Amino acid sequence: MSVVEIVDHPLIQHKISLLRDRNTGTKEFRDLVSEVAMLLCYEATRDLPTEEVEVETPIALARTKVLAGRKLALVPILRAGLGMVDGMLSMIPAAKVGHIGLYRDEETLKPVEYYCKLPSDIDEREVLVLDPMLATGGSASDAITQIKKRGAKHIKFIGLIAAPEGMKALHEAHPDVDIYVGTLDERLNDQGYIVPGLGDAGDRIFGTK
Repeated sequence: MSVVEIVDHPLIQHKISLLRDRNTGTKEFRDLVSEVAMLLCYEATRDLPTEEVEVETPIALARTKVLAGRKLALVPILRAGLGMVDGMLSMIPAAKVGHIGLYRDEETLKPVEYYCKLPSDIDEREVLVLDPMLATGGSASDAITQIKKRGAKHIKFIGLIAAPEGMKALHEAHPDVDIYVGTLDERLNDQGYIVPGLGDAGDRIFGTK
């Protein structure tokens, strides 16, 4: 049974409120996206397996736990997903990073793939797919389909803000994929943007509008 979780931690909600503000500048916006990604990473990796080891502290020997060596991969959906990578890597620095490039056709609102480069051992890794906005769900669903075609079996999606339509579409397309988002908004507008949302995440991260 897959997990669909709205991570309603107070710090996440506070930072998303700042992200929504149209007056938040590019640098602050970029920093906030990274910080929220870090907090979401904490929750999404809660089920990582651990093993017991013996460590010598300044006082005595301690039996304690470390990660049991599960391999991880981060796959941001270009370009907005890039804004989440640094925050995730600060938590799991050994993860490998792939990239998948999709853009949304302005007329059909369907995703079009233009780039995909993944770690060669992607079939052995737990994959965290990153995209700040889960709007129609088309890009996330298509990205995950492409990743599965290349052998990945354990995949989670992590986003900042979701629309109900996108959450439903992604869950129906990939019922085996866990979904973690910071908040669930009201709806999509006629242009496929999340309402109230925060605008175009890619433009705000990279200062291109």
